[in-house]
Amino acid sequence: MALVTTKQMLINAQKDNYAVGAFNVENMEMVMAVVEAAEELNSPVIMQTTPSTVKYADVEFFLANAKVAAEKANVPIAMHLDHGNSFELAIKAFRAGYTSVMIDGSHSSFEENIELTKSVVDVCNCANIPVEAELGKVGGKEDDLDGGDGGYTDPEEAKQFVEKTGVDSLAVAIGTAHGVYKGEPKLDIDRLSEIRQVVDIPLVLHGTSGVPDETVEKCIERGICKVNYATDLRIAFSKGVKEVLDKNPDTIDPKKYSSLGREYVKEYVKSKILVCKSNNKA
Repeated sequence: MALVTTKQMLINAQKDNYAVGAFNVENMEMVMAVVEAAEELNSPVIMQTTPSTVKYADVEFFLANAKVAAEKANVPIAMHLDHGNSFELAIKAFRAGYTSVMIDGSHSSFEENIELTKSVVDVCNCANIPVEAELGKVGGKEDDLDGGDGGYTDPEEAKQFVEKTGVDSLAVAIGTAHGVYKGEPKLDIDRLSEIRQVVDIPLVLHGTSGVPDETVEKCIERGICKVNYATDLRIAFSKGVKEVLDKNPDTIDPKKYSSLGREYVKEYVKSKILVCKSNNKA
């Protein structure tokens, strides 16, 4: 089927108390792996790319891969810009045909974040393309994203932010971090419940690679509708490539070492779909 937006996906997840996994894809093999996993478990799924990924190969390249994969699939698939870092990039992805866009103004002041987010919402609303924003700051570093020590989302500010921007979903900061964790993450799940009480749109959890599955499940119980995974997919793909080259260092066919990387990504995605409880929700 054709790519769909994240709007109904996340509304359905919110209504039935599950989440949709959002998986960052870096190449064709990872796109194939994510879609194969979703098909096997009959789950809706979101694929996404960061600014550094589309800097390496433009939005059109990744969108083309996603469109072909979606057209061959029988489950709902969305293509999302993750952490859009400027109005220009968000609109570029929108115009290219991405079916969901994130604008991340969390590094700016509260007022500037509202202004930037609303400017993107105003454009995307014309074509019914949903917009995700971030309030508070998810810590850690991954690619060009540097959240430093992070900063928690204030529930009252979240309420004001949603009302003033008209955004469709909100990424909240409750103690997760991008990249690889140096210790076990400590999440403020009670804060999540407080945000849920005053914000009625779907909530998003970033920086989830490395967070224990049972903690993610608790977050979903308290209102998270979209869960982002990135770092662990890269680790899984690289593991497969390294295993093949370690055993057969003379291998020169990219298909041979990429295929095991693809298989490891697929198994990882399947495991997280089960954590999100989106299996059989397509």
